[in-house]
Amino acid sequence: MVEFKLENPDKHDKKREELKGKIITLPELVDYAEGTVASRMIINNKAGSITVFSFDENEGLSEHTAPYDAVVTILEGECEVWVAGATLQMKAGQTIIFPANAPHALSAITKFKMTLTMIRG
Repeated sequence: MVEFKLENPDKHDKKREELKGKIITLPELVDYAEGTVASRMIINNKAGSITVFSFDENEGLSEHTAPYDAVVTILEGECEVWVAGATLQMKAGQTIIFPANAPHALSAITKFKMTLTMIRG
């Protein structure tokens, strides 16, 4: 399991700027990396952030909380999520909202990719 940390807002601004005004295919923005979790933040500002993640099989994010609602959409593959004591399985095309301050975690059943959208309140 990987510990969840928000990226430094000033890091990689130029790479994010290069995405603006172009058609992008979200799963293509981050490759799978053997034995780990990879990510690419595509938006990060005062209002919130959008990050694309890839998870190798059996990898995940350890339980944590966030001060804002977190919207997760599965782009490909399957995972298991835990939110406020409930365990759910998710697959490509499905979305879940983790409520602000609710403990949550996730783990790959297969390799999978997801987007994480955080809107600061």
